[in-house]
Amino acid sequence: MKAPPERLSQGWAKFFVGIFFGFVISWLVFIYMYGVTEEEQVKQISELQMINKDLIRDKNILIESTERLNKENKRNLTVQEIRVTILNSKQYNLNVFTTHQLISDVKNDLSHLLTQDIKSVSQNRELLRRAVENKVYIKDDRRFKLEIDTIYFDTVLEITLKIKSTK
Repeated sequence: MKAPPERLSQGWAKFFVGIFFGFVISWLVFIYMYGVTEEEQVKQISELQMINKDLIRDKNILIESTERLNKENKRNLTVQEIRVTILNSKQYNLNVFTTHQLISDVKNDLSHLLTQDIKSVSQNRELLRRAVENKVYIKDDRRFKLEIDTIYFDTVLEITLKIKSTK
């Protein structure tokens, strides 16, 4: 058996030096490309974080503004419509036309409540009750006294009435 020579042949030495320098150059290229892409990612993340902070700040401002406007609007809610129903019109044999006339008369009596604050209308509920219950409505030679059954205060003022007596 022959012992291998101590020196490598020049061809193998050039091959291994080429591999070494190729490895070093490719490693440097890899580090450069990785650094460039990471720098772009860091820029993009910082921009997105700034945009996120701006959007969160804008959202909080809008929420506060909406809550403030809601509080103001709740304070300033007004009566926009009046609905009147008569529960026992069939018991007194009233036709649809007479019932409609009674309802329209009550609505006309309460029309001054339109565009008033719900709070002020609800505070004067007894005055409203007395105004409707103390008036005598005359239709078809019959006299009707109405009694308020329920009142709901909202943007739509809902009043349900019962006919109390007729003459």
